[in-house]
Amino acid sequence: MELVFGPVPSRRLGRSLGINNIPPPKKCSYSCIYCQLGRTWELTIERRRFHDSRSIADAVGLRISEVGGQIDYITFVPDGEPTLDRLLGEEVKLIREVSDKPLAILTNSSLIFRSDVRADLLDFDLVSIKMDALSEGVWRRVNRPHPSLSLAEILEGLKIFARDFSGKLIVETMLIDGVNTFSGELESIANFLRKIEPDKAYLAIPTRPPAEGWVKPAAEEKLVEAYEIFKEVLGAGRVELLTGYEGSGFQLGRDPVKDLLAISSIHPIRVDYAIQILSRRGERAEEVIGRLIDRGELKLAEYRGRKFLIRGFRK
Repeated sequence: MELVFGPVPSRRLGRSLGINNIPPPKKCSYSCIYCQLGRTWELTIERRRFHDSRSIADAVGLRISEVGGQIDYITFVPDGEPTLDRLLGEEVKLIREVSDKPLAILTNSSLIFRSDVRADLLDFDLVSIKMDALSEGVWRRVNRPHPSLSLAEILEGLKIFARDFSGKLIVETMLIDGVNTFSGELESIANFLRKIEPDKAYLAIPTRPPAEGWVKPAAEEKLVEAYEIFKEVLGAGRVELLTGYEGSGFQLGRDPVKDLLAISSIHPIRVDYAIQILSRRGERAEEVIGRLIDRGELKLAEYRGRKFLIRGFRK
């Protein structure tokens, strides 16, 4: 498994060099119905060691030397929940020794009730959290959390963290048709976000194949309603929609096939874009993709009329 991949394009982070600090198959404290990585194989809240911290820092330094300076953030965005890694804080310190690029993390914030997790997150320049529901029933339906987790404890942990954090805090809310798009739920989310004062609140819809085939993106009128509710509570400058595929600006290293596999384990890729990036590197793109599919290393998935490539170890 590649520890570092990309950079990949992100509207939130620009060109993001990804760190996969949680090895596959997917280990997470949630099993969200919309997750582009599929269902969670190991539902857990146990923090443990997954890699040697120095190996991650060395892999980051090597990748930066390969791709040059076209990186806006170095981002922990693994196949699972990054705060399950108990060496996370140590990895951040070692990465700062090999790069001066800002560090970001995308977390579902489910473990933020723990003081050790908050301490690790305080070392980042940017923290992106999830906030898909404020009521217990909707939270359990959307995020399908580990049974020992408490929504009330998570919300309290978020308030403590937001008070202490001096970096950039952003929030993403995934809107699922008929699940968390009711006016009362949207108002509750927005009112809680006002308490933690994020720099930006993103309203998103699924744009890649979700874990559950019945999941549908919120209808256009619900997106507008959500935007208006959030804007009224948080202010227009703090609310933005994330409703489109983020593009084909993936950057491959010396082994484009290995990089394609690494990226597709975290970030499902449209088939037409995969063909483009492999062809630019002189590969017989369709033959390569077909061979990887035949070997089970890649799988095809279709969502909203488009075909995507995903890694073959999904559940």
